[in-house]
Amino acid sequence: MIYQTPDALDIHLDALPALPRPSRVVLTTPTHFDVEYVINPHMSDNVGTVNTEVAWQQWKALRATYTALDRAPIVVNGQAGLPDMVFCANQTLPFYTPNTDTKGVVLSRMHSPERADEVPYYARFFEERGYAVKSLPADLDADFEGMGDALWHPSHRLLWGGYGYRTSPEAYEALSDLLDVPVVLLRLTDPDYYHLDTCLCPLDANHALVAPEAFDETGRALIDALFDTPIEVPDHEARHQFACNAHSPDGTHVLIQEGCEETNNRLRTHDFVPVELDTSEFMKAGGSVFCMKQMIW
Repeated sequence: MIYQTPDALDIHLDALPALPRPSRVVLTTPTHFDVEYVINPHMSDNVGTVNTEVAWQQWKALRATYTALDRAPIVVNGQAGLPDMVFCANQTLPFYTPNTDTKGVVLSRMHSPERADEVPYYARFFEERGYAVKSLPADLDADFEGMGDALWHPSHRLLWGGYGYRTSPEAYEALSDLLDVPVVLLRLTDPDYYHLDTCLCPLDANHALVAPEAFDETGRALIDALFDTPIEVPDHEARHQFACNAHSPDGTHVLIQEGCEETNNRLRTHDFVPVELDTSEFMKAGGSVFCMKQMIW
């Protein structure tokens, strides 16, 4: 159930179980957001530079955008001492099993000790709402950073798994067993693209935004094999403007950092509607739209 090369692929998307698109959005308030340490290259020159008032306005604009798209967010309060908790894609991997109607999350094991204490808050949040809360095996020595690195293929029970910087490849073997789902592994090769969600953005079953420079030849071939239409993003827009850290909540609209002009043109060519947002304060910490939300069933 783990695939690492195109030659090994013996799955076809149409033969995989269907997976409905998640329709509920979780956002976490930036009450305590700041850059207080350096755990990815984008943070290195930004310690202490966050304008908290501007960050709040940018977060409110994101919340309003989801509401306008009929995805009114469920809001989690950020906690003191956890400045990165606002990036709520990282602490869990939500899942849904249609044949048993089971909704749940798998808890992350954060690579960076600075972020480890974020996870229990989300565990309680989901437990209180009746979700099945699962953990990786206790004896597994592996890091796992949720939907920072593990991305569902839209409409299908297939996971894409990034590894190399923040998540261990061994974590995906456990996830495949835990969720009974195939996983396609992608090795990340550039530290600027430290999470898979910075360089691959699945839009629908056929289309994805891709930063080619983030992957080796094998990774690019795997993406080409399972997405009919990969949309290549210019490196400067992916690396410096987080164009691939976008999100399509409905398969039509694409919420994306403002100013990604060439990426937006390519999206429009494929009938997607770019919705530009300013996430510049959050980019100082290495994240944009995708990092700032979690989609759940």
